[in-house]
Amino acid sequence: MATISSATCTFRIRATPSSLPRSFPSPSRLHSSKKMESLHISQNSPLLPPSLLRLRGNQAGQVHSSLSEDVVDVETGKEEAERGIEWSSVFLPFFFPALGGLLFGYDIGATSGATISLQSAELSGTTWFSLSAVQLGLVVSGSLYGALAGSLLAYPIADIIGRRVELITASILYFAGGLVTGFAPDLIILIIGRVIYGLGIGMAMHGAPLYIAETSPSKIRGTLISLKELFIVLGILLGYLIGSFNISSVGGWRYMYGLSAPIAVIMGLGMFSLPSSPRWLLLRAAQGKGSVEQLKDKAVKSLLKLRGLSEENYEVEKEVEDTLVSLKEVYSGDKEDEGSILEVFQGPSLKAFVIGGGLVLFQQITGQPSVLYYAASILQSAGFSAASDAARVSVVIGLFKLLMTGVAVAKADSLGRRVLLIGGVSGIVFSLFLLAAYYKVASGFPFLAVGALLLYVGSYQVSFGPISWLMVSEIFPLRTRGRGMSLAVFTNFGSNALVTFAFSPLTAILGPANIFILFGAIALVSLVFVLFYVPETKGLSLEEIESKILK
Repeated sequence: MATISSATCTFRIRATPSSLPRSFPSPSRLHSSKKMESLHISQNSPLLPPSLLRLRGNQAGQVHSSLSEDVVDVETGKEEAERGIEWSSVFLPFFFPALGGLLFGYDIGATSGATISLQSAELSGTTWFSLSAVQLGLVVSGSLYGALAGSLLAYPIADIIGRRVELITASILYFAGGLVTGFAPDLIILIIGRVIYGLGIGMAMHGAPLYIAETSPSKIRGTLISLKELFIVLGILLGYLIGSFNISSVGGWRYMYGLSAPIAVIMGLGMFSLPSSPRWLLLRAAQGKGSVEQLKDKAVKSLLKLRGLSEENYEVEKEVEDTLVSLKEVYSGDKEDEGSILEVFQGPSLKAFVIGGGLVLFQQITGQPSVLYYAASILQSAGFSAASDAARVSVVIGLFKLLMTGVAVAKADSLGRRVLLIGGVSGIVFSLFLLAAYYKVASGFPFLAVGALLLYVGSYQVSFGPISWLMVSEIFPLRTRGRGMSLAVFTNFGSNALVTFAFSPLTAILGPANIFILFGAIALVSLVFVLFYVPETKGLSLEEIESKILK
């Protein structure tokens, strides 16, 4: 409460200097107000401009009313911001980017059934069903090659076009890839369609975590980005289910691949309806890539829409202003430069890349694809009748992955990232050595292998599965976030390709027992990495992560 006195007028204002109106309202708004109490205005007061101190008579009463309405507006804005999160407004900015993850998972699930259908003389519906090992490998890994190319493509352009346009582009590539693959008249067109679809994967897995991280409230950011991982698992499960329904149909592989196109349309239309990331808009303003005032105004409108708040919200404007100030400090004396290509390997960005890149690397080289390769044989050895049907076994594993990912989603913002990583990776280490023991000395105890398999899947889905992508999306400084995320995605898909291609020869040389010992040793190294290098980011804003952890 401020008290200011003058010989001519008396007011009382319940507001801070930052809450005062920028300009006086039009005469239509000027009327008396009973909500304002009196206060004394002094000629020496720094709170009000000299023009206000010179007001007399009716003018004073008019300003009294104006200040009353503006103070009420400010307080209303604060009350709206403090009411809590409007989940209805948070859902769509999460859902449409997350469809990019669902389409990635769908490709994994659908391909497992499509390869069976495609190679069947009775079911393929083609004359070129007899595929060599190399041709089949190109079909299966075509999307992986495309994803690698997509992540590299995102490196130079992501911060120029923005997250929203990147995701719209990814949806177009998904749509085109699904249609080309589904209607492919020959093997060459099929492989081209797979690569196009993979380009969409690379861009979506780059843009979706960034858009969600930059638009979601700090206190639920972990939950939402972990939910994106849940969507990937849902996609895998959906692909398995579609595959099981169409596995006996002639040309069923066309339906399995083609059904991704309608989902891509929903994703594209949804992203078109969403605003650009406000942090990306402010990044462009700090870089001098447009009118600062216009970009700032767009950022305010974007954040208001994303938060489901009314216009002229004080807290939103303050958040935008504070973010812009911090970005200008980063870009001081360098506003015309977006940074060198190698900047991600310097200073705080290098520290972020070690953390994020290390997590997505260990996510792949601790054996996730390889362990699932043995899932069917392990379940068969335990006497489960469903294990004789590969499609049904896949659905069972998919459901369990979904369940455990739900645990990570529920606990990411309450327990924190480190707790889930340490607990989950410890479970991965233990389960891998249990599987090695089963194949070496305990083959007569199949339920030991089943328990180890489920422990591995569950531990992975509460740790490396969702938390790696969560940490990558929030750990990079805004200045290099687009490029850093691109390199992390490339590291992920590159290590995936390495494990995929090295797995068969390594298994032939080492045998299953020793391959699990190798993966267990790598997982143990990853646990040490998490303990000593991975920080806790729970509850911190992206700017706080940059200032408190990376500096």
